[in-house]
Amino acid sequence: MAVPRIARVFGAVNIGSFRISALIAGRAENGDLMVLGSAHRAAQGVKRGYVVDMPAATYAVRDAIERAEKMANTSVSGVWVGCSGAGLASRIAHVENEIGGRRIEADDIQSLLIGAREVIQPEGRMVLHASPAHYTLDGAHGVTNPKGLHAERLGVDIHVMLADGAPVRNLTESVQNAHLDVEAVVASPMATALACLSQEERELGVALVEFGGEVTTVSVHIAGMLLELRTIPMGSGDITDAIAGALGIRRFQAERLKCVNGSAIASPADHREMIPVHGPGEEFTGQLARHADEKNRIPRAELISIITAQLSTLMDEISKVLKQMGFSGVKGAQVVFTGGGAELAGLADFAQGALGRPVRIGRPTNGLLKGLPEAHATPGFSTLAGLALYAASDPQDIRTIGPSRGGRGAGAGMGVLTRFFHAMRDYF
Repeated sequence: MAVPRIARVFGAVNIGSFRISALIAGRAENGDLMVLGSAHRAAQGVKRGYVVDMPAATYAVRDAIERAEKMANTSVSGVWVGCSGAGLASRIAHVENEIGGRRIEADDIQSLLIGAREVIQPEGRMVLHASPAHYTLDGAHGVTNPKGLHAERLGVDIHVMLADGAPVRNLTESVQNAHLDVEAVVASPMATALACLSQEERELGVALVEFGGEVTTVSVHIAGMLLELRTIPMGSGDITDAIAGALGIRRFQAERLKCVNGSAIASPADHREMIPVHGPGEEFTGQLARHADEKNRIPRAELISIITAQLSTLMDEISKVLKQMGFSGVKGAQVVFTGGGAELAGLADFAQGALGRPVRIGRPTNGLLKGLPEAHATPGFSTLAGLALYAASDPQDIRTIGPSRGGRGAGAGMGVLTRFFHAMRDYF
């Protein structure tokens, strides 16, 4: 079968506290969005979603994108960047114009969107997105394209995403220092929702919980829009730290125990099952973990009790922010967990019991993004996949209404060569 020709290429970089990942996707001539290359590496210079060491973060970004480019056998000069920190806040603004009962033309829609710029009130903060969510005709909601319809009044709901300026500039600079253009900084809940949530869920009402390494972001989506979000400064890394502290072991050992033997659900056999603290081939220094036997093994029940104690604290915080955002009743049913922390065994069952709502684990939908490697088709890479989907959707921003500035084509092959010369200049 002939490989479809790639008409346009998109680059995405997600800068997380635990890992930095990159993806290169291509829009084929037949309309399919295909993964050309993807890669990830350990994060450097990032803490709780904020860049705290510019050179280290820049190096990690450059390394991740070059690995993805090598796999894709192509390069990009610009990328869409995910942002999970920076004090994200979501606002909805409504604007209406009188139409007088006549047929709505393209000029009416453009005039409405241009006028909507005046309602944006950033209050000293940076505007990441200002996009039309849906239109209204004489107060009736849910209109996706009003062109050709008749109405007395044409309205639009504008979704505005705000962020603190300084952290976003640090994020942008870490990418630009890697000799990449920043197409846009995208709030991670918007990107992740595209990868993990169905359109029906977003219409009926759903809470998306991004359980990251050091930050957990809770966002509420109703009527197809992201209405509100909160950020909790806790993540799966705090569980790792709690295990390391309670058992008196190294952090990498705690991480391995959590990932390999950890669970959010206890079983009667846990007290009898002894698990080794040291991994295969790891040299034993003679230092035993707390509560370990002479072979440096601990009861699995001990590990699970530490994990569930931390999860209980996190679930309490999630319940608080859901209540603050009014996520209750009929429209407060479904909760979707995603992010690297959502890969913990038994998390959905634990969260369902703690929150009193149906919970499922969200992961990238392969039907939307073809060719996503199995290793990256997991909850931990939902935001990365969503960034590619967001970029390919050609999102509209009312601040830049006018002729399209065009995308980065497949011929951006000078990107690697340009960055090579820049790197030579920087380091030598």
